[in-house]
Amino acid sequence: MFNRLKHKLITFLQLILVIVFILFEEIIWEGIARPIYEYVHSLKVLQRVETWLQGVNATVILVIFVLMLASVEMLGIYAGVMFVSGHVALGLSIYLTKIPIAAFTFWMFRVTKEKLMGFGWFAWLYGKLMAAIDWLKALEIYQATMAKLKQVKATLKVWGRAVRVKYFSQESAFMKRLKRLYKILKRPFKRD
Repeated sequence: MFNRLKHKLITFLQLILVIVFILFEEIIWEGIARPIYEYVHSLKVLQRVETWLQGVNATVILVIFVLMLASVEMLGIYAGVMFVSGHVALGLSIYLTKIPIAAFTFWMFRVTKEKLMGFGWFAWLYGKLMAAIDWLKALEIYQATMAKLKQVKATLKVWGRAVRVKYFSQESAFMKRLKRLYKILKRPFKRD
């Protein structure tokens, strides 16, 4: 009985880890942070910063990176505290503010990774983090959840296309009524 309870508790904890990771990876990273990261990476001014960073001492880069990472994490914690304490709008705005900073921090990590990995303890921590992510992704519950998520995404895409065709194509009755309503609402504001 104890082993069965222990197994259920471990499975529940794994499920929580998987859900948090999927939420971060699928919604926050893929949906919001990656486009910002790619935009930041494409900026010409940052290409100059990238060149400058190549000449900066590794210790200075480490200090800058750690400070940026710590500030991003503290903003995330503060946003969570605000959200849980009932200040949902403030918590959400703080969290949304943190995303571009996090994207810049990820960009800086990718640009200076070779120098940062020169610190043995940093390389060890990074290796442990990547091993933990690989372990999480290897879990059966993660793979099953991702498979279900892919099915849901495919269903939502099909449904979204059907809604667009039915309501938002130029020939749809909905769009014709919307255009008619727009013309009616526009009439009183027209100048003669």
